[in-house]
Amino acid sequence: MFVVNVEGAIFKHDRWLIIERSMEEEHAAGQLSLVGGKVEYEGASSSVLERTVKREIDEEVGISVKEDIFYVHSTSFVSDEGVHVIDVVFLCEYESGTPYAKSEDEVSSVAWMTYDEILLHPNAPIWLKNSIRLSHSMKLKKAAGKSLA
Repeated sequence: MFVVNVEGAIFKHDRWLIIERSMEEEHAAGQLSLVGGKVEYEGASSSVLERTVKREIDEEVGISVKEDIFYVHSTSFVSDEGVHVIDVVFLCEYESGTPYAKSEDEVSSVAWMTYDEILLHPNAPIWLKNSIRLSHSMKLKKAAGKSLA
């Protein structure tokens, strides 16, 4: 059995929305992260990953992203507690709202950071850096009008 987790690589111009995970979090406490969370059981449902990432963005940081979001990549890992996780990252463009640590038990702080700031930050784990690299590349393709498929 796997837990399915989704994350949003949210961009606004040349910056990415990054959270610092709460020290109360079970996985990667105190580290930088994309916004996201677990997919909840819904029975038979369509677009569940896309709806979940948008819901998590609103619940954790209080903003909205544009309707169209794009699959970036997926990974699997085993959490510190031995839980098998499938993680799916989506590229999301900021739409509205002022981000803040709305869910303080999950998020300690929120910041708009440049690509380079994220890659050089000492609390940015390798999986975040990889997701940002892939998301940044996809964003550049999107801006150039290239197919994201």
